[in-house]
Amino acid sequence: MKAMYNTMIVNDMEESVAFYKDICGFEIDSTYDLPNGAQITLLKSGEHTYVELIKDNVHEVGYYSIGMDVEDIEKEIEDLKSKGVEILLEPTKTSVGSMARIKDVNGVNIVLIQHNPEFFK
Repeated sequence: MKAMYNTMIVNDMEESVAFYKDICGFEIDSTYDLPNGAQITLLKSGEHTYVELIKDNVHEVGYYSIGMDVEDIEKEIEDLKSKGVEILLEPTKTSVGSMARIKDVNGVNIVLIQHNPEFFK
């Protein structure tokens, strides 16, 4: 596993994107419009480091999760289960591959992501 995303729920997408672009030097990688008016913007720094900003009407504003890139999500989940980790979301297909979710011992969400090979092109 390697850390790839830090996900934050934001109040104002335009203001948040401007901060990460203009102040922190990130570049917009991609944007997604989701049902119910939700939005996701991925901002990239370096080769494979992202800040994921989500604006929706479901989650509280603030830090949400760390995203961990994995090569074989099924294997990782089985390994975590064998270590007694509670799986909050079993592997689920997404537009970029598959994801699952656990929490660490402090209650922080950890999202495991197995990307489709074309994601990195």
